[in-house]
Amino acid sequence: MNTKVYKKEIKLPDGRIISIETGKLAKQADGSAVIQMGNTMLLATVVSSRTPSPVDFLPLTVDYREKFAASGKFPGGFFKREARPSNDEILTMRLVDRVLRPLFPKDYHYETQVMIQLMSHDENVMPDSLAGLAASTVIQLSDIPFEYPISEVRVARIDGEFIVNPSREQLNDSDIDIMVGASYESVSMVEGEFDEISEQEMTNAIKFGHDAIKAQIDAQNDLVNEVGKKETREYEKAVENEDLLKKVNNDCYSKCYEIAKKGLSKKERSEQFSEVKEQLLESFSEEDLEENENLIKKYFSKVEKEAIRELVLSEGIRLDGRKTTNIRPIWCEVAYLPSTHGSAIFTRGETQALATVTLGTSRDANIIDSPTNQGEENFYLHYNFPPFSTGEARPLRGTSRREIGHGNLAQRALSKVFPNDCPYTVRVVSEVLESNGSSSMATVCSGTMALMDAGVKITKPVSGIAMGLISDGKRYSVLSDILGDEDHLGDMDFKVTGTKDGITACQMDIKIKGLSYEILEKALEQAKTGRLEILNEMTNTIQNPAESVKPHAPKMVKVVIDGDFIGAVIGPGGKVIQEMQKETGTTIVIEEEDEKGIVEILGTDQNMIDSVIQKIEDITFKPKVGETYNVKVVKILDFGAVVEFRPGKEVLLHVSEIAWERVEKVEEYLKIGDLIDVKYVGFDPRTKKQKVSRRLLLERPPKKDK
Repeated sequence: MNTKVYKKEIKLPDGRIISIETGKLAKQADGSAVIQMGNTMLLATVVSSRTPSPVDFLPLTVDYREKFAASGKFPGGFFKREARPSNDEILTMRLVDRVLRPLFPKDYHYETQVMIQLMSHDENVMPDSLAGLAASTVIQLSDIPFEYPISEVRVARIDGEFIVNPSREQLNDSDIDIMVGASYESVSMVEGEFDEISEQEMTNAIKFGHDAIKAQIDAQNDLVNEVGKKETREYEKAVENEDLLKKVNNDCYSKCYEIAKKGLSKKERSEQFSEVKEQLLESFSEEDLEENENLIKKYFSKVEKEAIRELVLSEGIRLDGRKTTNIRPIWCEVAYLPSTHGSAIFTRGETQALATVTLGTSRDANIIDSPTNQGEENFYLHYNFPPFSTGEARPLRGTSRREIGHGNLAQRALSKVFPNDCPYTVRVVSEVLESNGSSSMATVCSGTMALMDAGVKITKPVSGIAMGLISDGKRYSVLSDILGDEDHLGDMDFKVTGTKDGITACQMDIKIKGLSYEILEKALEQAKTGRLEILNEMTNTIQNPAESVKPHAPKMVKVVIDGDFIGAVIGPGGKVIQEMQKETGTTIVIEEEDEKGIVEILGTDQNMIDSVIQKIEDITFKPKVGETYNVKVVKILDFGAVVEFRPGKEVLLHVSEIAWERVEKVEEYLKIGDLIDVKYVGFDPRTKKQKVSRRLLLERPPKKDK
């Protein structure tokens, strides 16, 4: 069968090529394409149901999976096949979903599935930077309704120069790692981490990425034009009733406006808005409600949203009574939990996060084993968002994608100040206890303080703030420290974290098109003012890391030994190291590195740690030629004495090396238990045994005259 293949190439600024191809694989999907850069190949498909879903939203699934065969590896674990997605895969799904979702029609409620699979991997190409391009390409090749093409790129900066889609190795030398998602006209998504860069440097990186995206959108359009653009499918649109909308607006707009203006708490305004809605529903007959109840509720939500937005734009007043630049009241506390290694509470308005810190050994490191990334993390952060934090009761179904995404953002923010020489593996856990806007930023703040409370020597404290935007196309207001409702009804969610000296991480989602760089720069400057204000509140509670870990927290000591002694420290079947741990109540971990043994000793009792160090020194003791040692006599023999450097480290002091004169009886010079000084001579070439001398440390008697 003849298959016509269509292909377009995109040339990056440094000359590397990305190709997009369709017509060869997965032709029963609504759209399919292969994206290739180097030896990395992604197969992307999209399928959308022809039957509407009963839900009142777009049931979109973005799925990204990395096949182990792509890099010639076997899956780990007992079942040798790919299973649940890794954190990295989930984070890539989120990056793509956040750009795509706003571009489907609001009334398109059809099950839609975008699948992106890594089929071949090149270690010099990070596949997540190609996933957005892959997703947009297959949608453009389909007949699924979608506003316009988008793409995503990763931007790094090495030695002051920006590059697009760097390798993982290049990222190690970069002070910027940012993913940018955009259409031809405007940026819609940003997420990244930075080495305390300025707001202007971040803007410049976004602009550089946006320019690269434009070339990728041109290539998509060229490919679609060559294949032949499909006519957008017809679909069943939601029923609308302009007269009903007008009635709801007339009955409720002014009431909602006044409630929004009161500056009530979340619970109070929710109750008052509910009362207005109930009054509205009561104004309709049973027959009208039976026919239009869902539509009435939908229109009420729309009117409520418009009233709140207008209040902000016309009067600069927000739902809780704040002005656009105000931060909610903050209170903090450290060392709240008595038994953890570190803890802190950060409360801002009706958002509260309780962070804990746990200190461990390298054995507690987070192991990363995926087709594209292998390694360990000695600092990691987990974020939990239980339903009670928003006053809800709902089933617990494991860790959500949102929890993974928010935890990753907070981890990236704090990793930039985590000390390189920290001897511990450190786990931070954020428990969100209340949520009304930006619990991820509360996690950054509580995590910073918990690390300092635990005695982890972070270089600087980090704070975070979530910014919002409300715009009608002509007027706009940038909101500092947004509420949950402002996130829902607003046009932007822009989270920024940083120290007093610069930005460490960010995450931005835009719901409107045409966000200008003027608004972006204003949001960044307003965010800087806000996060410095928050940082001041945090440092009023705890200014510097604790001088030492808590008395009940483990102390960590690292000892470096010669690689030849690793087996001796472990002992046959682990007997020696297990006995040491049992006797001292410590945890001992040994790792081999560059022909050396790195011994980690973790314990709460310093005396017991010192005891382990002494035992290891005894086991690994190796005398140096020419050095003098104080030894103990442990055995008397006819031809000398056995002396002990350390327990188990014995050597023969030959009778000829006891004194300058001839020694007839060793007992006349030495007794068991005596402590004497000897000089280590080295190996005797005749006996092939170690040799020590007491004689050489004694004054030599003058020679007798003949």
